[in-house]
Parts: sequence; structure tokens; C-alpha cells
Amino acid sequence: MATYLELKAQAEEFAAKAEQARLAELQTVLDEVRARVKEYGLTPEQVFGRKRAASNGTSSPTARNGTPLPPVYQDPKTGKTWSGRGREPSWIKGKKRDRFLIAT
Repeated sequence: MATYLELKAQAEEFAAKAEQARLAELQTVLDEVRARVKEYGLTPEQVFGRKRAASNGTSSPTARNGTPLPPVYQDPKTGKTWSGRGREPSWIKGKKRDRFLIAT
């Protein structure tokens, strides 16, 4: 029966071989993709779809074009504003929002 260290060494060896195989095939795949893109005159939007906001777990209140949304509510005491999207700020939480509306 193989020891832990022997198995660990084998696993590392297999991982290295797998990476070498991936790298060897990578250029062929890239060449094929580039040839198809050129052949059909594809654009990045056609290949990858439209751009989407990064989903890194944090969401900021922005419009589709990446510009911040205009504030809808304002705290009269501090002047802080909120667009009405995302988590409610503590100064408006549980209160009637009409009092905090920004006049347009």
C-alpha cells in the first residue's frame, strides 16, 4: 500500500501533466476560435453577449450604463442621500419615506 507522501507526489505529478496537456491544447483551441471569429466577422458582443455588471458580491446602485443613480431621498439632518435602491440607510429605516423625498 502506498504511503500518504507517495500518493501526494503522484497527485502533484498528475496535476503537472494535466497542466502541460492543457497548455499544449490551448494554442490550438485559440487558433480555431480566432479563425472562426475572423471567418464570420463576429464581434465581441456576439461572442460573449452584452456586458453585465461584475457580480463580486457587492452591488452598487448604478444605472445600466454605469453612472450612479440620482438620489431620491435625503436626510434633512445630515444631508445624506439615498437612491432608493439597496439596503435602507438607518436614517430612513422604519419611517415614512414621504418625509425624505427630494423635491424635483
